[in-house]
Amino acid sequence: MASKRTPHGPEQHHKLIVDSTFIANPEPYDSDRRKMYYHSKSPTNYARKIQIACDFHHRIVHVSECYQGSVHDITVLRDSGLLAHVNDSVQIIVDKGYIGEDYVINPRKKPHGRELSDEDKNFNRDINSTRAAIENINQRLKTYAIIGGVYRGEIDDFEKTTKIVQVVAALCNMNLDKHPIR
Repeated sequence: MASKRTPHGPEQHHKLIVDSTFIANPEPYDSDRRKMYYHSKSPTNYARKIQIACDFHHRIVHVSECYQGSVHDITVLRDSGLLAHVNDSVQIIVDKGYIGEDYVINPRKKPHGRELSDEDKNFNRDINSTRAAIENINQRLKTYAIIGGVYRGEIDDFEKTTKIVQVVAALCNMNLDKHPIR
């Protein structure tokens, strides 16, 4: 393969796009559980979190274990084991929720009191354009009612939720052949 350059490195590198999504929970009864499952972006404000990774062909290649909604995205990435595979030929592209990890490519933050340079703005545009694929995949996963609606299963059964998301991810990959994203 020719060594064609993209804005975030040589095309010959294997690139994964990673993002976390949530599955809404009903409101827990006790206050300790409310704190553990709190997730401000969820319609019910309580959720469980799962991390999805896809390749540039829009195939889901990794589904993390399920976590409580209050767990930070970078913690899920570190626990997933994906960072162990990062090297010169593998790159992980993420959003600003993963700032703080050395081995990932994320958008550049605006310096305090200053504007981003044109080069940084172009870099962010390219990264965000690339990241649109994982957002589309997350939206496809949520077309399945068990993930897109309020989860009605046992609130503490993370293993079952992980298996459900893995099955739905496999269905999405099969559906991708008939209905490609781009």
